[in-house]
Amino acid sequence: MARLVAAFGASHSIMLASTLEDWLTRFRESDPKITFADKDGSRLTYDTLLARAPADAARYITPEAITGRWNDVQAALARLKNDIAAAKLDVLIIVGDDQNELFHIEHLPSIGIYYGETIRNVARPQQEAANWREAARFRRLEDSADKEYPVHRPLALHLITGAIGREFDVSSAGGLTEGQYEGHAYSFIHRWFLQGTDLPIVPVFLNTYTLPNVPTPGRCVKFGQAIAELVASYPEDLRVGILASGGLSHFVVDEEIDHIVMDALKAKDLATLSAIRPERLRSGSSEILNWLVIAGAGGDLALRWMTYAPGYRTPALTGTGLCFAAWS
Repeated sequence: MARLVAAFGASHSIMLASTLEDWLTRFRESDPKITFADKDGSRLTYDTLLARAPADAARYITPEAITGRWNDVQAALARLKNDIAAAKLDVLIIVGDDQNELFHIEHLPSIGIYYGETIRNVARPQQEAANWREAARFRRLEDSADKEYPVHRPLALHLITGAIGREFDVSSAGGLTEGQYEGHAYSFIHRWFLQGTDLPIVPVFLNTYTLPNVPTPGRCVKFGQAIAELVASYPEDLRVGILASGGLSHFVVDEEIDHIVMDALKAKDLATLSAIRPERLRSGSSEILNWLVIAGAGGDLALRWMTYAPGYRTPALTGTGLCFAAWS
C-alpha cells in the first residue's frame, strides 16, 4: 500500500525568483502601481497603505533588514530542496493555484487534478527580458528547451475517482493543448527543488483567487484529509509526499494571519484553520488555502522545521510572508 511519508510547504512568490537588488530597490518602484486587499477583502491603494503604515515602518526595510531576510530565504530554499531529496519519494503531490494559466474565467474549477502522462514547462524566450520583473518570471521557465516532466497518472486517476466518491466535485485535466504549459505554482517547484530528478508529480489545482467558487478553508482541510485516505488506499507500494506551493500573506504582509496559520499548523489545530474567515484570504493571501490542504493531509506526520520571513519591501510594508516547512 502507498504511504504518505512527507509533507512540505514552500512560498513561490516572484520575490523568490528575484535578485537581492530587486528586493532592495525595484519593488519600491513597482508596488505603488498595483492595488491591494485589506483584511476584509476590500480593495485599497498603495497610498492608503502608506498612510496607515506605523511610524517605525522604516526599520523593516533598511538594507540590513532586507539583506538578512534574503539570506534566510536562500538558506530555507536550499534546505527544503535537500529535504525533498532525502525523503526518497516515488511521487510528489503538488497543491497549487492556477492564475489564468491553464484555466480561465470561461471555465474555472474550484478543485482540479491533472492526470496526463507528463506536464510541460517551456523554454524562456530567447530575447532579453524587457524589465527586471519579466526576468524574474523567466527564471521559472526552462533554460534552453521545453521539458516534459513526468506525472504519476495512475495515482492521479485514483485521487480523482476517490475524491468524487467522497463527494468532492473534482474537475480533471488529461493533457495540455498546444501552447499551454504548467503554471507558476508548479514550474517554481520543478525549477527550484526537483532539478536533476525524474520524480513524478500529481498536480492538484485550487481556485484560490477568483470568486465566486473559491473553496472555503474548512473544505480545503477536508480535501486534504481525503487525499491522505486515498493515498493510503492506493494498492501500489509508493512513498508519497505532498507539497503546498504558495503563500503566505501577500501583497501586504499580514503577520497576524501568518502566525495564526503557522501556530495552528504546529499544533495540528484543524479547527482554527477551518474557521479562518474567507475574507482574510483574498488576493495573494488566498494561497494559504493550499497549506490548509497539507494540514488536513499530514495529520500523522511530525513537523520537522518551519521558517518564516516577513518579506517587507516598501515603506507601505507591502510584500509577502515567506514560509517554508517540512513534515515527516
